[in-house]
Amino acid sequence: MAETGGRGISYRDAGVDIDAGNALVRRIAPAAAATARPGVMSGLGGFGALFDPRAAGFADPVLVAATDGVGTKLRIAIDTGHLDGIGQDLVAMCVNDLVCQGAEPLFFLDYFATGKLEVEQAARVVEGIAQACRAAGCALIGGETAEMPGMYHGDDFDLAGFAVGAMERGTALPSGVAAGDVLLGLASDGLHSNGFSLVRRVALAADMGWEDTAPFADTTLGEALLTPTRLYVRPVLAALKAGGLHAAAHITGGGITENLPRVLPAGLGAEVDLGAWKLPGVFAWLREAGGIAEAEMLKTFNAGIGMILVVAEARAEALTALLEAEGERVQRLGRVAEGEGVSYRGALG
Repeated sequence: MAETGGRGISYRDAGVDIDAGNALVRRIAPAAAATARPGVMSGLGGFGALFDPRAAGFADPVLVAATDGVGTKLRIAIDTGHLDGIGQDLVAMCVNDLVCQGAEPLFFLDYFATGKLEVEQAARVVEGIAQACRAAGCALIGGETAEMPGMYHGDDFDLAGFAVGAMERGTALPSGVAAGDVLLGLASDGLHSNGFSLVRRVALAADMGWEDTAPFADTTLGEALLTPTRLYVRPVLAALKAGGLHAAAHITGGGITENLPRVLPAGLGAEVDLGAWKLPGVFAWLREAGGIAEAEMLKTFNAGIGMILVVAEARAEALTALLEAEGERVQRLGRVAEGEGVSYRGALG
């Protein structure tokens, strides 16, 4: 029988440490508080978090919600101990989706599940979440830390994120997409958070470890692959406010091939010039090391384009200048045309 010192079995004996959870809340409270924005009505610690959209400046708001994770990119982060950027991945995967609907992100909640709560490990992740929330202009107003011995082993943990945004009624995207609209591609910062099961398979086939030097960067392979997902919230909202933005597609799992058609109305497709941008090194390495066909690259990875904006032709130059002033690297990829799906010309180079 397990030794309990004559006091009976406690929750801590079963593997759950309430005190560690409380210590984590104390540790992350300042980071969460720093994300406060107009509309926040409560802080951490309650049974629910309150937010007032009218106080955030909306007259007749429609709420938009999104949830996501970071996939098996998390496996590399855990194995290498490079945890500081994974929080941004979690936030970006959610809030980048919200702006594609025309919504401004308002608040974010996270779910952190592990077998044994290590306060330092969890704090690094949540502090990264808070930093990304601040960059995206949304408040981190709550979350859940679940300690579940027997479900997760060793240092393993899992993450999920939940974001809520708002827009004024009648302003939702996509809207007004027409043949002749221009496709503006916003560069990605790398793989973002998709395709990592294939990435790990390629690394294994190439006999490369995460601490080996990356063939395409002056850092380790693990660090290079863990470059966080880019946050597109502020530039896309600026473009929306400026006028002429008809649709936005976040290029995640499914690549350009699957994601761009999601914002095009029936009867319209997209013509994309693959020669309009240079394939970043990480994707060139994956293609060569894995012998991955071009069609598979375009259907699995973002291939260097993390967001595509569909804009009125007359506004394309002005919006390009605006986006570049916001820090984006913009490429004119092609146009909307009659048809279905995405047709490519040229080759990834």
